[in-house]
Amino acid sequence: MVEFKNLSELSEFFPTKQSCIDYFEKLRWNGNPVSPYDPTSKVYELARKNQYRCKNTGKDFNVMTGTIFENSKIPIRKWFNVTGILVSHLNGVSSYELTRDFGITHKSTWFMLHRLRHACDLPIFKTMMEGTVELDETYIGGKNKNRHKNKKIPYSQGRSQKDKVPVFGMLERSSGRVIMKVVSDAKMKTLVPIIRKHVKEGSNLNTDEWYRKSKQLDRLFNHQLVNHGDKEYVKENVSVNAIENRWSRLKSMIGLTYRRVSKKHFQNYLNEFAIRNNASKISFQEKFDLVLLSTVGKRLTYQQLIS
Repeated sequence: MVEFKNLSELSEFFPTKQSCIDYFEKLRWNGNPVSPYDPTSKVYELARKNQYRCKNTGKDFNVMTGTIFENSKIPIRKWFNVTGILVSHLNGVSSYELTRDFGITHKSTWFMLHRLRHACDLPIFKTMMEGTVELDETYIGGKNKNRHKNKKIPYSQGRSQKDKVPVFGMLERSSGRVIMKVVSDAKMKTLVPIIRKHVKEGSNLNTDEWYRKSKQLDRLFNHQLVNHGDKEYVKENVSVNAIENRWSRLKSMIGLTYRRVSKKHFQNYLNEFAIRNNASKISFQEKFDLVLLSTVGKRLTYQQLIS
């Protein structure tokens, strides 16, 4: 396999469509093509280059079949470059920038980015957390002080959801790994099931005072809190500073790069942020491969996206 350390080297290593296909085939199949229609079927290589046939179903396929790249009119080289940009740029990249840089229509770049974000929802980063886990919630959206007088929204301060999206986050302190979820609200009856699903019982839970009334958390975990209302932010080893740091970075990504994010697609933006955070300790190529492999089985049509 080739090795590349940054975007410049990625572009050099994949000068042609065929070089991209060869790399993806090696990564996905390692020399043994598997039918996306019947993984148990024997596969025949066809005379047409890069094409294969599933014996059991009689259907033809290639390495793009069943991925977000299937039937895309965007050249695979551009897909590879955009994937590299997505995993390497700390604050993401806007569809308008890609339109200027790659000479693609804005509709196409917007669709490309959403398909890649859809692929960023990786189960390997959602295994049970343990040890010390920080919990917090935040509300992401516009601020009245930044709005024109005639566009201010009344009674939208604090935890109001009139113009904000509630997001719940968990951070495993030992690894820095995060899981972030768009939630309907920040009530304990909403958050506790999510915590129980993703955090191993008996772990140390660090929270702020919002979680002080949850008897279930106190019973299932070693629950300790800091009281921000009393200006208490660190108490011995107890704090939520790390997860709050991630909120700051997430809001920077949303505010500086994307500016407007619809509630409908918000979870996909969280997936994008999470993969950059959770894969921060591996190399550029490993992150690129991770996203490339995650596109398998994640096909997303334009109608599915906008419906």
